[in-house]
Amino acid sequence: MKTGTLRQILLITDGCSNYGEDPIAMAALSNEQGITVNVIGVLTNDAMDDKGMKEIEGIAKSGGGVSQIVYAAQLSQTVQMVTRQAMTQTLQGLVNQELKQILNRDISMEELPPEKRGEVMEVVEDLGEKANLEVLILVDTSASMKEKLPIVKEALLDLSLSMNARMGNNLFSVYIFPGKQREVERILDWTPKMESLTSIFSKLTPSGMTPTGPAIREALGQFMKKRSARSLLSSDDEFFEESV
Repeated sequence: MKTGTLRQILLITDGCSNYGEDPIAMAALSNEQGITVNVIGVLTNDAMDDKGMKEIEGIAKSGGGVSQIVYAAQLSQTVQMVTRQAMTQTLQGLVNQELKQILNRDISMEELPPEKRGEVMEVVEDLGEKANLEVLILVDTSASMKEKLPIVKEALLDLSLSMNARMGNNLFSVYIFPGKQREVERILDWTPKMESLTSIFSKLTPSGMTPTGPAIREALGQFMKKRSARSLLSSDDEFFEESV
């Protein structure tokens, strides 16, 4: 199995969408294109209502990803954990596909004998270290997120440091929703490190609506543009699922 590129959308929010397309449908569309959608719901002292929790779970489920609801103080370690957990989950799914082809029957890793399962997990861990990673991060900047944005910034800087300890290459891009002029606005183009967020985040002005669906749509569109541009230069670098 060759290493390839794992692509993720990481959505950081504290509540329900209230504008634009259905974010659960947009997440499903992303998953169909080989892009995992992970969601972290951020709390401070307030509780998240039932609707918000169901939306977060629904987005991650339809996006083939991981969801977690945490208090702001645990955000940094959660961002790292969710990113790595989603990588492992994707790779396990790919390994299961390989097993079915090799053994010519419907079998998953969990059905293997313990010693064989351990060997396969070592392969998954090795791939997780060597695979290239592209994460487009969507940060909710609605009014209720105002006090949480400094913590989000620190969590993303920690993610950059943590992921750059891997052998594989990393690229990050950051978008906010809503933006100043548009529903969704890019504040950081693709980069292996996110240090410049320090100055950018201090200039953000939170506002009212929460266009989560349009944000996921924009993220998907950016990945598709990136893939189209790359395909003009080379036919070798496809989505991970197509390069195993």
